Amino acid sequence: MKKQSSKKLKPKVAFFDFSDCEGCQLQFTNMGETFLDILNLINIVNFREIMSEAGQDYDIAFVEGSITTDNDVKRIKTIREKAKIIIALGSCATIGGINGMKNRLPLKEAKRIVYGDKSHTINSIKTMPLHEVVKVDYFINGCPVYIPEVLTVLKCVLLGKAYVVPNYSVCIECKINENVCRYEKGEDCLGPITKAGCNSWCINNGNKCYGCRGLVENPAVNAHKEILLKYGLDLKDILNKFTLYSDSLGAKYDKEFNR
Repeated sequence: MKKQSSKKLKPKVAFFDFSDCEGCQLQFTNMGETFLDILNLINIVNFREIMSEAGQDYDIAFVEGSITTDNDVKRIKTIREKAKIIIALGSCATIGGINGMKNRLPLKEAKRIVYGDKSHTINSIKTMPLHEVVKVDYFINGCPVYIPEVLTVLKCVLLGKAYVVPNYSVCIECKINENVCRYEKGEDCLGPITKAGCNSWCINNGNKCYGCRGLVENPAVNAHKEILLKYGLDLKDILNKFTLYSDSLGAKYDKEFNR
């Protein structure tokens, strides 16, 4: 009788995208040699950015992009049925992303602005992050995603551990990295109300925070109060700037502030 091999089979991984720019998937190729190390742990069967094969048998699905059509709804539900684990990859998938700006207008008006007199022929629905349609197991925020966080989440997936997105502001990471506050430079920044986890990546490189990771939960309590108070910022004022990546998390505060 032959002994069964004790070697564990590598999980099959597929990448899918909906309404997005595919920049978050490209972050995998930007990993360089680290990506080759990842390939020792997983078996990629579907990744349009780097391979022509399109396998439909997979255990883990990385999904980039927001849901914006009826066909998207059907497709993501099919992916959910096949995948043991779904990972929402990037702002579009986790909070609706830039596509969420469409939700600031009545759908009919948004379609008219974009498509003109052909708008009635376009299948378009309210922009939704993945979790508003299907169960999502892991969330990787950001636009694009932050490679160290991607690696952390992937480790958690392979070890069967949970990954909890930090619910404190980017300001905390900024302080740790000893950055000069953008407000000290006379600029605005959404760091005080944006979820951390990116190691204040943008500010470290001379930019400001645009809120791509989404709002901290209950920002009135969990935002960086020291910054808000020091510079005389009001939660309403700073949320008014939260428009680029705003809808899925930011718009729920519109009614509260009568905006």
